[in-house]
Amino acid sequence: MDKPLAIKMCPTTIDEIIGQKHLLGDNKILRNLIENKKLFSMILYGKPGIGKTSIAKAIVNDLGLRYRFLNATVNNKKDFDTVIEEAKMYDGIILIMDEIHRLNKDKQDLLLPSLESGLITLIGMTTSNPYHRINPAIRSRCQIFELKSLEEEDIIEGIKKAILHEDLKGVQIDDDSINYIARVSNNDLRYAYNLLEIAFYSSKDKIINLELLKNINNKPAFFSDKNEDGHYDLLSAFQKSIRGSDVNASLHYLGRLIVMGDLDSIHRRMVVICYEDIGLANPGLGPKVMAAIAASELVGLPEARIPLGEVVIEMALSPKSNTAHIALDIAISDIETGRCGPIPNHIKNSSNEYLYPHNYKGSYVKQQYLPDNLKNKIYYKPKNESKYESALYEIDKKIKNINK
Repeated sequence: MDKPLAIKMCPTTIDEIIGQKHLLGDNKILRNLIENKKLFSMILYGKPGIGKTSIAKAIVNDLGLRYRFLNATVNNKKDFDTVIEEAKMYDGIILIMDEIHRLNKDKQDLLLPSLESGLITLIGMTTSNPYHRINPAIRSRCQIFELKSLEEEDIIEGIKKAILHEDLKGVQIDDDSINYIARVSNNDLRYAYNLLEIAFYSSKDKIINLELLKNINNKPAFFSDKNEDGHYDLLSAFQKSIRGSDVNASLHYLGRLIVMGDLDSIHRRMVVICYEDIGLANPGLGPKVMAAIAASELVGLPEARIPLGEVVIEMALSPKSNTAHIALDIAISDIETGRCGPIPNHIKNSSNEYLYPHNYKGSYVKQQYLPDNLKNKIYYKPKNESKYESALYEIDKKIKNINK
């Protein structure tokens, strides 16, 4: 089967990479690593279609290194075992891994010793923020590099290279059509190549014009307009509008996401907003959000806009509290920086000294639960602004008084 044009256009060296000058330009870090013939484990993250896989493969090609390519979701433990055995055989190997944020614990446990010893050098790739989605044990062993969104000029450069490819021999395309492909590609070079190739084979006379392109792709072009900042910034604007209680802006950005047809991103971001920004100020909203998501999945577009619009209005106008996730983040920070301490003996599994709260009035009893070095640490600081969290605030005060 013939490979798509987007695959054939994949660069083989870093000099062929489009964009990412902050990493690959003259005297920049990745270029210097290659010129010094030295490679460290790294994670490349950024939006789809901006060159993560291309950079990874170009690096190993330029250095002439043996490598294997795995997907953290698709490949199983046996595949990982095979790579490790091959690494032992050749005294080292480069492992390029896509979707690294989906690496489960079994595969992590298998990989970590080889990563730690240097037997395997990892180049991981992800569209998710590695500081949020990748296991700290993996993350701490890798340098993290963020790839920037391609500019419209980068997409145009890629299209102009592609029209010289032998697969598109005889193509006729004007500047307006090239610019249109660049605008609707949402900064995704792979998408631009795919649209160009489809247009070429959809034309009898090999002429690609605006009319043909609009018949193939009738999505609005504003998503990747120079004055916009791309899909992820659109999601950010959606979240920040709800967080800021601007119901009209919330509906505007929801509408833009719906026009794009991106229900998955809407659903994921709504769940995050519900628990990150609304939280304990309105805990009953969580089930409502999940019900709206389930309804939108059931009916699909265009009807999905109805339950989503309703619940987004309620989210925007709901009281807000971020106390829960802030409290947990502080606790996690203590743990990651070594501020733990031994578990008190009386709450260990084998203890006979534990005081069972249900045997005491109000189910409260004076008893230390935190390690000695953290016994006075306060993580949760409630907002006394909503009815529900005000009630939690009073309970928290009562417990603190008991434990004085």
